[in-house]
Amino acid sequence: MDNIRNFCIIAHIDHGKSTLADRLLQSTGTVADRDMQDQLLDNMDLERERGITIKSHAIQMDYHFEGKDYVLNLIDTPGHVDFSYEVSRSIAACEGALLIVDAAQGIEAQTISNLYLALEHDLEIIPVLNKIDLPSAMPEEVTDEIVNLIGCDPADVIRASAKEGVGISEILEAVVKRIPAPEGDINKPLKAMIFDSVFNPFRGIEVYFRVFDGTINKGDKVKFVHTGKTYEADEIGVLKLKQQPKQSISAGNVGYIISGIKVAKEVKVGDTITHVDNPCEAVKGFENVKPMVFAGIYPVDTSEFEELRAAMEKLQLNDASLVWEPETSAALGFGFRCGFLGMLHMEIVQERLEREFDMTVITTVPSVQFNAVKTDGSIRKINAPSEMPEPNTISHIEEPYIRAQIITKAEFIGNIIGLCMDKRGIIKNQVYLTAERVELTFELPLSEIVFDFFDKLKTLSKGYASLDYELIGFRQSTMVKLDIVLNGEKVDALSAIVHRDKAYEWGKRLCEKLKELIPRQMFEIAVQASIGTKIIARETVKAMRKNVLAKCYGGDITRKRKLLEKQKKGKKRMRQVGNVEIPQEAFMAVLKLD
Repeated sequence: MDNIRNFCIIAHIDHGKSTLADRLLQSTGTVADRDMQDQLLDNMDLERERGITIKSHAIQMDYHFEGKDYVLNLIDTPGHVDFSYEVSRSIAACEGALLIVDAAQGIEAQTISNLYLALEHDLEIIPVLNKIDLPSAMPEEVTDEIVNLIGCDPADVIRASAKEGVGISEILEAVVKRIPAPEGDINKPLKAMIFDSVFNPFRGIEVYFRVFDGTINKGDKVKFVHTGKTYEADEIGVLKLKQQPKQSISAGNVGYIISGIKVAKEVKVGDTITHVDNPCEAVKGFENVKPMVFAGIYPVDTSEFEELRAAMEKLQLNDASLVWEPETSAALGFGFRCGFLGMLHMEIVQERLEREFDMTVITTVPSVQFNAVKTDGSIRKINAPSEMPEPNTISHIEEPYIRAQIITKAEFIGNIIGLCMDKRGIIKNQVYLTAERVELTFELPLSEIVFDFFDKLKTLSKGYASLDYELIGFRQSTMVKLDIVLNGEKVDALSAIVHRDKAYEWGKRLCEKLKELIPRQMFEIAVQASIGTKIIARETVKAMRKNVLAKCYGGDITRKRKLLEKQKKGKKRMRQVGNVEIPQEAFMAVLKLD
């Protein structure tokens, strides 16, 4: 066990984690040159296209140093704030972390939040200054920032360039020397924690785990503590580039187990694996995930509901931060109400459903969870506008607030404060990290930042600002339910819960947008926005009509009037029986109201 090192890589998005992981794999000879490609561990098409890491990936490397052979288990983690749950899982399975900071951009918000996560778990931190080959790199200034943040010695900061392969051997040496070997007792009962799982259509569910105590052998009878199910370990092994079967895996190591599990619900990330005949205490796993954004996902074809359910279960194995439950909608039929960690997470889930499971889905307007306090004092959680009780039964509504930390260049402060004030934010603190960089702390309603806050923040700061946020609780607020009515019928999939001050503007813009998107029918369509029974905005989609007067050349006005009246009656009858098809773009329009 003294020769095992478990470590993860944490950093802000785009600071070069995946490239560094590539270099580590190359220099330890884990990957043959012909198998090498950029972003090797990012094996999803989506990750490559967008250049981001979505999943944390585990891989084992063998490293020969000072006459000894070491086994290094690396877990690469995502950097985007929406995937911080993945990071917390990786951290729970490691003893040390490489903290990567871009020498050109310096420390950003997500760097700090991931660092605190790692320090809470008492991980050994190795600071690495990456991208020192860039012409805009500022190694001295950024090293000072790192020293101020961690309180380490400036000599401890390793300077590297993953792209050029500079400093890689120093990093490997530091991993061996500075990160402690895993603690654990091989003679104790088996105690292993599940930190990830994937669905394999041929072999069932593959479970990835980290062993804390004891040994697991091929063919052992094992039990998953949380679900209470027992299995036989058909195959166990370690995660090299391809899976490598082994006879046994002992304390301190990371591996996978395949035991023919077919049902997705039986595997829970954070669960403990132990022997049936000699069980142990459960490991305290990660905290339960708190979804921030809720949206409905519906199959385009209602007959595909069961297939969508199966796809969601398989996706949840691989993405434990996805929360969902069935719901129905008058406009869209049967579907699911899903909880996501943010808008990027929602976008990724939708794309993965379409790519990996061939499901075409409609996503409704995202909303956050509100508390409706009723007149009798009871509290009801509201995840969707359709769950809102009648206004006369509610005393007030509470909405979730977050504390947002924004790190930006000093020149953009005015714009950013303006943006946050516009989103009903309160500024709490302003700290100059250096002469150029400022950390601003705001308290904001979560519902205001769900849509396009992050994009606007990036635009106003020319891409320099970085955002990290945490939930701080619920506060009383004047929220109303805004309904969209088409031809007198409410479309529940388009309704939203908004602040009363913004409801009029929101309703007006939404009606204008829908007028452009709804295709014209043979009858006129009234698009209205209402709060309760009060109509606050209206647009009309004009009817397509035939010119019935074309055959009248001159002649009496009464003939023309008769023809027009006949047409009007027909249109009226048509409007009563006609129904309006709403295209998918209309549901997405709400997201892009600006």
